[in-house]
Amino acid sequence: MNYWPLLGIAIVVIGFALRFNPLLVVVGAALATGVLAGLDLVAVVEALGKAFNDNRYISVTWIILPVIGLLERYGLQQRARAVIANLRGATMGRLLTVYLLFRQITAAIGMKDVGGHPQAVRPLVAPMAEAAAEMSHGTLAEEDREKVLAMSAATDNVGLFFGEHIFFAIASILLIQGVFESYGYPLTPLQLSVWAIPTAICAFLIHGWRIRALDRRLGRAAR
Repeated sequence: MNYWPLLGIAIVVIGFALRFNPLLVVVGAALATGVLAGLDLVAVVEALGKAFNDNRYISVTWIILPVIGLLERYGLQQRARAVIANLRGATMGRLLTVYLLFRQITAAIGMKDVGGHPQAVRPLVAPMAEAAAEMSHGTLAEEDREKVLAMSAATDNVGLFFGEHIFFAIASILLIQGVFESYGYPLTPLQLSVWAIPTAICAFLIHGWRIRALDRRLGRAAR
């Protein structure tokens, strides 16, 4: 058995450990693996090009991120804070609870890319949550401000993770179905998705309680 192609794994580990450019490390490891496996260099480059072309939607990221960066530079976060400042009764707890529900529902119907850290949490949700907390509890200490930002990010994670499993066409559901089927339990993706609903409800209640607990803790600290 030829173990030389496994050298590509070592290239990835060493490259990341030395903090080299991740793109160069991954491409170098792919080229090394293909050549050491006996493939022609042209064939390896062709396979990389085909994989990129088949998944070219990934390049959309390079369009979205600069747009978000420009919006932030020209005051997107400030406008988000101003919107919250003009809303009566807005609190951090209510805002993040609504976003959690929104994230779970959209993920449950397959729209898992509606939110996310770079496109929603950093430019919109986190500044709005911070502004709402300051409206309710006054100027926040740096430690408390970091807790609000962290809770904003955690809310997105929880909403996405426990919401997307209700959508029966997601890869994780199909993986679970395949594992059950291999052990003699033929289940449909829809059956698995239905059983994900109670878990999503529990996640919403538990994380909603955590959000409200943080809001109350900030209120006590402000006194």
